[in-house]
Amino acid sequence: MEFYEETIKSTSIYKGNVTEYIVEDVKLPNGEMSQREIVRHDGAAAVLPFTEAGELILVKQYRKAIDQLSIEIPAGLKDKTDGDGLETAKRELEEETGYNAKNWKFITSFYSTPGFTDEFLEIYEATGLYLAENPLSLDEDETVEVVIATYDEAWEFYHKGLLRDSKTVFALFYWKMKKLERELGK
Repeated sequence: MEFYEETIKSTSIYKGNVTEYIVEDVKLPNGEMSQREIVRHDGAAAVLPFTEAGELILVKQYRKAIDQLSIEIPAGLKDKTDGDGLETAKRELEEETGYNAKNWKFITSFYSTPGFTDEFLEIYEATGLYLAENPLSLDEDETVEVVIATYDEAWEFYHKGLLRDSKTVFALFYWKMKKLERELGK
């Protein structure tokens, strides 16, 4: 069975600083017509910064889309000048937490919600953390608080509903997997 949907017409509804909203008329594999509402996105990167003590550095911020506080791993949008996601992850770690890292490791990448957006997220692990002498400033519209959490504290944030965004939930399960591997001696 063929799955491709041919775009017949594409209309930009709104283009903002972060996203563009598009409506596409598409021809389905069965020949029928349909519409797709799509949010175009430049992509983002996130980082799991682990301290020497094995804690995870998180950031607390208010997220208007869900009208509540959210505790998340540091992350941000790719700038046009970023060569790759690693540059974005390094910048965001410093801007949001004041830390840099000696060691960086690519973990994974994924489309956040491909049913309506092409946002592509890259996730990195950072170790060998140290405070930057003159850290980059937060973006003008950001207000964050650094939260350094143990494994149990991070899961408590999850169970309280404070840690629910997809990238940070992924981070928790990644951390759990790493912990299990250490316990099993792998």
